[in-house]
Amino acid sequence: MAEMDMPVAGAQASADNKQMVNAIIASVLGWALDLFDLFILLYVAPVVGALFFPSSNAALSLAAVYGSFAVTLLMRPLGSAVFGHYADVHGRKQAMLVAIIGVGLSTAAFGLLPTIAQVGVIAPIVFLVLRLVQGVFVGGVVASTHTIGTESVPPHWRGAMSGLVGGGGAGIGALLASFIFLITSSVFPGDAFAVWGWRFMFFSGLLSSLLGWFIFRNLEESPYFKELKRQQGNKQAKVSKAPVKDVFSGEYRGVLLVNLLITFGGGAGYYLTSGYLPSFLKVINAVPNQTSSLILMGASVSAFFSAVLIGALSDWIGRKKTFLLIGVLAAVLLPLCYLNLAATKDTTQITLLALAIAFIGNAGYAPVLIFLNERFPTALRASGTGLSWNIGFALGGMMPTFVSLVSASPAQIPMSLAYFAVGVFVVYLIGAVVIPETKGNFR
Repeated sequence: MAEMDMPVAGAQASADNKQMVNAIIASVLGWALDLFDLFILLYVAPVVGALFFPSSNAALSLAAVYGSFAVTLLMRPLGSAVFGHYADVHGRKQAMLVAIIGVGLSTAAFGLLPTIAQVGVIAPIVFLVLRLVQGVFVGGVVASTHTIGTESVPPHWRGAMSGLVGGGGAGIGALLASFIFLITSSVFPGDAFAVWGWRFMFFSGLLSSLLGWFIFRNLEESPYFKELKRQQGNKQAKVSKAPVKDVFSGEYRGVLLVNLLITFGGGAGYYLTSGYLPSFLKVINAVPNQTSSLILMGASVSAFFSAVLIGALSDWIGRKKTFLLIGVLAAVLLPLCYLNLAATKDTTQITLLALAIAFIGNAGYAPVLIFLNERFPTALRASGTGLSWNIGFALGGMMPTFVSLVSASPAQIPMSLAYFAVGVFVVYLIGAVVIPETKGNFR
């Protein structure tokens, strides 16, 4: 075993109560604020598509917007490499602070952009460039939020913490975006939303920067990283000088590749459910904005409980069995939910099906965070977790774009979603079969 791979034997199972609570809040809200910024685009996708990527085919405009979303996801591995390196060598806290502020500021900048009607082709180009910048910071948030929380809680809480950060944070982020969407839709009703409402949706990204600074400035480092630094000082261990290189080489290259089967499936499942719901409700069900925002708020609550419950389930039956169970259920139930959602105009049925879709989609990746944490030692955990998560989610995040592209018209989107859901969860199940059980392997 390489010196940097030595277990951090002196690290306590958890931090003191104050540090633990602060780390939990920072991890959950850090990821929530990060996804809040990303969700804003999903909530205004039809409007942004018409303003920056106009087309006579609504499905193609929507595909272009989701394509810009995929561009951000493709930059996330770069962000996790840069910020993951810093987090593994210098600590999780500062990496988290810089990344979350960067995400908020870049999100707010979208509200200042001119549209294609104002400046022509330069509008979508600048839009895409800004998405690239945003993607780097988003990748940085993952590298820190997805490690400091699980490193600060007792072993028997780590699965639940995984769901609380990954899915719970996503649910809170979506809930915040739904709330902002409800407010802006009320202040800028009808056509006014396409003029000013979407801009104020993006301006709300400034809130995440301010909240991020307030939350993280007094955060302490995780006990595992502090113990690693202590051992480094006593010459008992050393921090890798190139953690990203180590993740891509030697024994960890194979670990990374296998991880991607799970993270791709979980990421694609998420973006095809919670990620696609805002557009589905508007384009397929023609639900009014204010009603849609209320349904999506309910879906966010469903996602929150799903993630925490399934994460906790992995503490009970193990990570591998949880992945197998959720993979089978998702491959069977999601296509049925999509097709039934498209066939109804009843608000109650639409709401119940949206809640079910959000529950299933978020269950898929609830244990992923802790699974990844358990695949890498402390010296490589931020880089390994960040890269595994972001590469898989970048590939998975492209699926909504392909759904829109293969759909000749909006009417074909539900069937396309059903086919894609089966496909991505088959990949997920393959990963669940080949991975080892990792529960208890935290070093």
